[in-house]
Amino acid sequence: MGPLQGIKIVEMVGIGPAPHCCMLLSDMGAEIIRIDRPGGNKVGGTNREAVLNRGRKSIALDLKTPEGVETTLRLIDQADGLVEGFRPGVMERLGLGPELCLERNPKLIFGRMTGWGQDGPLAQVAGHDINYIALAGALGAIGEKDGGPVPPLNLIGDFGGGGMMLAFGMVCGLLEAKGSGKGQLIDAAMLEGSALLMAGIFMAKNSGTWPHPRGENWLDGGAAFYGTYQCADGEWVGIGSLEPQFYGLLRETLGLDDPIFDRQWDHDAWPEQKRLLGEVFATKTRDEWDEILGRIDVCFAPVLGLDEVMDHPHNKARGVYVAPDGNVQPAPAPRFSRTPPAIQGPPARPGEDNDAALSAWGFSEQEIATLRENSIIADPA
Repeated sequence: MGPLQGIKIVEMVGIGPAPHCCMLLSDMGAEIIRIDRPGGNKVGGTNREAVLNRGRKSIALDLKTPEGVETTLRLIDQADGLVEGFRPGVMERLGLGPELCLERNPKLIFGRMTGWGQDGPLAQVAGHDINYIALAGALGAIGEKDGGPVPPLNLIGDFGGGGMMLAFGMVCGLLEAKGSGKGQLIDAAMLEGSALLMAGIFMAKNSGTWPHPRGENWLDGGAAFYGTYQCADGEWVGIGSLEPQFYGLLRETLGLDDPIFDRQWDHDAWPEQKRLLGEVFATKTRDEWDEILGRIDVCFAPVLGLDEVMDHPHNKARGVYVAPDGNVQPAPAPRFSRTPPAIQGPPARPGEDNDAALSAWGFSEQEIATLRENSIIADPA
């Protein structure tokens, strides 16, 4: 029922951002067949707990053989899109490069996910999220005043600037191809996606409202009214009382009568304001503060651990997280009124769907049997 129902995509097995992209497209209804390695991709996950692999069918093909390559090309011939996350040149060396694929399937949207991009001085250099966001300026902007940059997990490069950006690119390409009848390449780089996520910060910098070093500005923990505070039980809360009405209600509710709080946007007043606010929040537990502040307009939330997210009343009411087979994971988003997204199935083990997927994509029983006899496809161990 999802909005991408009817779209067919071939996914070359990978880790991190490319699987994240395909998870998003699958949640939206796309039919995706993943080309796995025989025996599986140990880093990317091979079991039911590998949430990023949910919702796709898996076949395990030996791409070191001409028959494995030709089988993959037959699948690509029928696809609307292809997603790969190898270093530049790998698909070409496999015999699956974009020139050949587009010659055979002129409407194909060929999505390429890399860290640095398909060209440039660093194109062939190894890297991870932390490196891409460092070059994009994101890492250097995150951290406390008296400390070094703090890696924000791998949310910015791998998933925000990578998987989500490629999913956006794939949908844009598919939409354009529907009208033009022509496919094209998508060069999605985590560096550039991360840079795009920094647009708002550069807007603030260009306007003069982001003049200070890391940890001293209004969204990076410098301001007293936008940050985290530890509570009496050792847990944490976050407040973001930026606007005057929210800040005023925070002051009223917490009894912040000290004149120093009249200077909300005074950079010199922030350290003392933070100290005083810290003393206030240290007087009650996180849950007590949630009772006081959690339903009024001060822009407050308790800082939840990964084991707690499913239990918060709002998350429960909205179904933000689900736990099929006991594996906690985010539910599909965003929501659609007429074509709701859904998780199409659990993460498939490599080769689990060899027969069913190949048959659905036009391979005969004899062809599948021949591939198995010649060890071109590999079944799960």
